[in-house]
Amino acid sequence: MNPALVISARDNVATALQALAAGTTIRVGDLQLALVDAIPRGHKVAIRAIPAGADVVKYGSSIGTASTDIAAGAHVHVHNVASGRGRGDLAAASHDAPAQDGAQ
Repeated sequence: MNPALVISARDNVATALQALAAGTTIRVGDLQLALVDAIPRGHKVAIRAIPAGADVVKYGSSIGTASTDIAAGAHVHVHNVASGRGRGDLAAASHDAPAQDGAQ
């Protein structure tokens, strides 16, 4: 079984199907990739370098923007990606929150 899954040729991340230790070398398609970070099961790993400001692509579509340069083999998560998919829970919380300046 492959340790990580890539769905589309456009993807620049793979999803770890099991916990992967830093320093492990994995094969994803034709790529052989040395992991620079530990990757928890279900998390993403960059399969090629992603420059800051570039789209992070999973399943063939953008899921966010790299907030910093991400090296191939690095863990891709909230610490280095600005999500392109809004969090409905935050929008609902801000809508229900009282005004900060006292205005109603």
